[in-house]
Amino acid sequence: MPIRALFCASVVLSAVVATGADAQSAIPTSIPGATSAAIPAIPEPMIFDMVRPLGARRGELEVNALAQVNISGPGRHVEWAPEVEYAVADGFALEIELPFTNSRPTDYKIGLQGTFGTFRGGRSIHGVQYLGLHNRRDGGWSSSLLYLLGNRFGERLSTMTMVGAGDVTLKSTKGTGLIVNHTTFWDVDPDTVLGFEVNRQTGASRYWLLMPQLHHAIGQKVSAQIGAGTERSATGPFRPRVGLRVIREF
Repeated sequence: MPIRALFCASVVLSAVVATGADAQSAIPTSIPGATSAAIPAIPEPMIFDMVRPLGARRGELEVNALAQVNISGPGRHVEWAPEVEYAVADGFALEIELPFTNSRPTDYKIGLQGTFGTFRGGRSIHGVQYLGLHNRRDGGWSSSLLYLLGNRFGERLSTMTMVGAGDVTLKSTKGTGLIVNHTTFWDVDPDTVLGFEVNRQTGASRYWLLMPQLHHAIGQKVSAQIGAGTERSATGPFRPRVGLRVIREF
């Protein structure tokens, strides 16, 4: 019950309208549907990665890799995935990802993401994301479609909420459920962000993830995200889990 209460409270926070708050690090955009000449600077969740930030500009290129492992229980294999993300037009980006378990490639993954526009004077932004996953072992294909909503509440606080349907936990390719991923961010300084990510999926691949995380810029184009939290799959208890994502932008 405490986990459900925390999850609901964090999601509700993203819907709160912060009157008088200014967008931080506003970036000029030519995205159709934008009600402002700028977009809000909102970090990306560490685990449920986005295809570049919403409002990405044409030509943006990113290469990154995420590694995760449970540090207790029977399944302590390393799950990791390199990926390439590219904005082919203002507000529209695609990605190609190759998930691995230890040294074995398990899937082929593609992602498409579009930005609808901004509102609240450039303090909110929304869009849509499609993810497709082809399993190399059984040949199965799973998809997810999510609505994305980012909000900035002043200079330090921001949120990213993703709601949709599908199966992207990599635990199974059978069954469709509701996916909700919500992350609350706090900008400590221009180079450091604290985040708390909550992921919930229902259906055959029901899943919980709670991941406190730290984002830090190592240089102008390189950054890292590190997290330590807990997850629970369809069966079994919550188990401690750690993750690291390294990002290089071009």
